[in-house]
Amino acid sequence: MSTATLISALDDSAELLRISRKGIKFKIFEEIANLSPFNLKEWSKFLHITERTILRYKKDDKPFEPIQSERIIGISKVLKKGTEVFGSRKNFEVWLHSEIIALGGIMPKDLMDSSFGIEMIIDELIRIEHGILA
Repeated sequence: MSTATLISALDDSAELLRISRKGIKFKIFEEIANLSPFNLKEWSKFLHITERTILRYKKDDKPFEPIQSERIIGISKVLKKGTEVFGSRKNFEVWLHSEIIALGGIMPKDLMDSSFGIEMIIDELIRIEHGILA
């Protein structure tokens, strides 16, 4: 599987379930991480594993566990939707690092360590897309 395959599957829940159960390979994660505005320390927080464990996945060429794979997919969905809504990665990154009133004054990036937080971010992006501002 390639990054392009994953990105094209982001709207297909059944395919995402299959991919997450199989596990995201480190190479795919690395491509996603390199395209994201997040560093390794932030990714380790999002995935609830240490930086050292992430590097071990690389060394052992081992796929991530389903729970981490699911989180990687969720964050990929946020990155895709955010870039679409804001029209550029730069504008989206500014929003990710801003305290958003509609999210309780929390920076969206600080919600990415939970599937509920990811859902909140996507919901807010959809509201923005439709012009519904809090």
